[in-house]
Amino acid sequence: MLRLPWKRLSMFRLLPTLAACSLTGGCMSQVTLDRAVMAYNEATSDVLSKQSLVNIARSRHHQPIHFTGVSNIAATYNFQFNAGATPALTGNSGGLMMPLFGASVAENPTISIVPIEGEEFTKRLLTPFPESKLTLLLRQGADIDLVLRLLVGELRMHNEGNEEIAYYNRPLDRRGYPLFRRVVSHLSSIQDRNGLYVEPLMFQGRWSMPAEMVTADGFQKLQQEFAVEYDAAARLYRLTKPVTGRIVITNYDPDTLSNEERMNMNDEAEKSPSNEISVDIRAGHPGGEYPFKGQFRLRSFHNVINFIGRDMGEDAEYDVPPDPRTPPVTENPVHTLEMVETDSRPGGGGLTVDYLGHYYTVKPETGYQWNQEGFRMLSQLFQMTVTELPQIGVPSITISK
Repeated sequence: MLRLPWKRLSMFRLLPTLAACSLTGGCMSQVTLDRAVMAYNEATSDVLSKQSLVNIARSRHHQPIHFTGVSNIAATYNFQFNAGATPALTGNSGGLMMPLFGASVAENPTISIVPIEGEEFTKRLLTPFPESKLTLLLRQGADIDLVLRLLVGELRMHNEGNEEIAYYNRPLDRRGYPLFRRVVSHLSSIQDRNGLYVEPLMFQGRWSMPAEMVTADGFQKLQQEFAVEYDAAARLYRLTKPVTGRIVITNYDPDTLSNEERMNMNDEAEKSPSNEISVDIRAGHPGGEYPFKGQFRLRSFHNVINFIGRDMGEDAEYDVPPDPRTPPVTENPVHTLEMVETDSRPGGGGLTVDYLGHYYTVKPETGYQWNQEGFRMLSQLFQMTVTELPQIGVPSITISK
């Protein structure tokens, strides 16, 4: 039988230990990376929330708002693992080998912070939201009353004399603000009854073209995009194709209207800018007990922040009961997003910022978390303004550890 020297035998027994240590080093690198990614995620989210709070506080004190964005995070990790063995201190006799192993992790993150200013500031913060942003939120199941109270600056309607009147979502407008709130509450009641439609107008567009203007090559190109029919009596080509038009808020399915009605509605909506969305509530459908027609004009993120900040000062919101024709609604809070301003740091562990000697936080609630939902939507709105942040040619702050 072959006999191995004791030193070789001890080393063979040590190999499984060394292999296990190597695997442990690999697991350690994965755990470290997971923790780092989650830490960066939590840090950037926390910074965004605090920026929103402090800008609300700035608006409350009539100070300019300012945001910064993280344009790039590059983190380099260096994982090192070493292992070996040494004879134990057992004297001249014995063959025990002691393993030696160690590991180290070095992290070198580089974070680029870009101030939102100039053209970027104009695009992201001063430009009104388009109608597509509002409908995107509503299709995610958001409460229409919360979305409209945050995003809409005014409601434009025509009176009996066909005169256009603006009703502002601003408490200082003592005539417009109550009507706006009643309209929003009524739309909320329709949503509660699953009778609200927020859909683009779909119709068959129709055009005509004199036959003498169409060449053989032009006819082939027309057929690629349109359905083409020739009217021999009028010497015209009749062109049709499906068209996706402007978005409307209704209490009926727009597809139940005739193609001509949908075309006329779209032509009317096209007269409005992209930050307006039409609303048409008709009798004979859910919510038809209070019919109305008009356009909601959306505001910018800058104005949303100002609206919330002014609510703590000279332009505070107040209670507006629904219209008597509106069925009971589930939620109709006084404030769109109620903030708390205190001289000392509030308890409870909620997100808080201090500004000019005061502390600001979202007011806690019991039951339905309207304020927390409003603040979450505010963060979503800011993210929806995101365009690609420049990484060169702008004054930025780079933090290298």
